[in-house]
Amino acid sequence: MTSSAFETFHHAIQDAVDLFNLFDALNKNPPPPEAEVLKRASLVMALAALETYVEDRIVEAANTVAGVGSEQSPLVQFYRSSLQNDLKFFHTPSTDRIKAIFKKYLDVDITEAWVWNHFDPVRAKSELNKIARKRGDIAHRSWRPVVGQPTAHAVTRDDLRKHIRFIKDLVESTDVFLDQLLTGTK
Repeated sequence: MTSSAFETFHHAIQDAVDLFNLFDALNKNPPPPEAEVLKRASLVMALAALETYVEDRIVEAANTVAGVGSEQSPLVQFYRSSLQNDLKFFHTPSTDRIKAIFKKYLDVDITEAWVWNHFDPVRAKSELNKIARKRGDIAHRSWRPVVGQPTAHAVTRDDLRKHIRFIKDLVESTDVFLDQLLTGTK
């Protein structure tokens, strides 16, 4: 069964896909220089969708672990308020941040579940960190093309397509693992 966080993610990642498709629609030969902003924005939106997924999914999982009807327990209240506080500082979903929050609140190394097609945990962690660094550079340094100065684009069309696919696969792998873990089918 997919989580609510997974369903919300699919809605949110659509913004990144829509920006990518808009870039393609504007991509004439040669493409207008201002169209490049759509690829950068798409990557930022894709990571924002992942960040939202991680936040929503850890809360869902924590609520499952804490149990229904246990809201009056001081321990459960502390657990949930600690998680809410930590989520206020959860930005840019890098491997280390995702791993740390799942380890702290569920006692699981979620990154070990990142296995699909041609990805194993080592490659998936490396790829996520690469994408997160690129997002940071784009968001904080712009990397806007300068007229008359030929430079490589910060986000190529092919890389963006791969990054969005990677993030979708990462979320699916995470969700399947957590569902199995929390329902006892793993």
